[in-house]
Amino acid sequence: METLSVELLEDLRNGRATRESKLAVCTGGAQLIPVDRAEVLAVLATDPDEAVAKHAEEAAFAQPIESFVEAIKRSTATPALFAYASRKLADKPGIADALIGNRNCPAARFIDVAPTLPASSLKELIDDLDRISDSSALAAALLKNPALTETQQRVLREVMTDSTLGEAALADAAAEAEPDVARRQTLIQKLGKMTVSQRVQFAIKGGSEARRTLIKDTNKVVQRAVLQSPRLTNQEVEAFASMSSLTDEILRLIATNRNFRKNYVVVRNLLNNAKTPLDVSLNMLPMMNPIDLKRLTTNKNVPETLRTTAIKLQKQRAEAKK
Repeated sequence: METLSVELLEDLRNGRATRESKLAVCTGGAQLIPVDRAEVLAVLATDPDEAVAKHAEEAAFAQPIESFVEAIKRSTATPALFAYASRKLADKPGIADALIGNRNCPAARFIDVAPTLPASSLKELIDDLDRISDSSALAAALLKNPALTETQQRVLREVMTDSTLGEAALADAAAEAEPDVARRQTLIQKLGKMTVSQRVQFAIKGGSEARRTLIKDTNKVVQRAVLQSPRLTNQEVEAFASMSSLTDEILRLIATNRNFRKNYVVVRNLLNNAKTPLDVSLNMLPMMNPIDLKRLTTNKNVPETLRTTAIKLQKQRAEAKK
């Protein structure tokens, strides 16, 4: 049995190998580890040579499904593998989760399987606003899934909304985000023409001025998208945590994000923000250092219950030191 070189394997993964090499893989005449064999067979299953495609299809059915799952998870997985898996293997254990888990897999590959995805896969996919906002067809397909929660249905419908946001609704938020008048007007005009899905994409991929404006968007999905931006900085989150103009839902999302809560300034700002939900504030209260806890006991802007609880905690800490 022939052991394939790295170069030949790469040619097979990209469909460039000779007919003899392709057939050798299909018939087992070439030595490949299971994960590589699964991927190459998926590529060859759509080969222009009908004989190669037929042999590859037959061989692929005999491969352990675990090999395909492992191949799909790799960052180097080919588009042909995604296409084959979504078309032929979507109902097999682990395939849907592997496709969703690979950031390189395009949203179009989930459309056919969206109506039958299990609850765990649904959550991971719908929470990824970048993907669902980038494909209205995917959002529509997901809405056919009977396992959707009411919240998930609302998110999908909001993403599919075609309405734009008027300039008046953006003016105040943009004024705080962009002090330069000319640039602010350009930003307002740009955002005002965008649909919800376009604003979600801009919130995730745009600059800091866009995020500081869109965190106050009238659509909650757009606000959530700001918090998912990979370009979001600690300083921006700290500023958001102190904004009393944000909805309690967004403040709750900030508070429940583990990465954000690692930043003490975010915690402190949330606790001193009158709009932060009381149950969230009470839960974070023990995280306060002595100096900030003392200041919180005299903060008239926060709920009375939070202040009195802060005073009790302060007394408990003082007693514990005795």
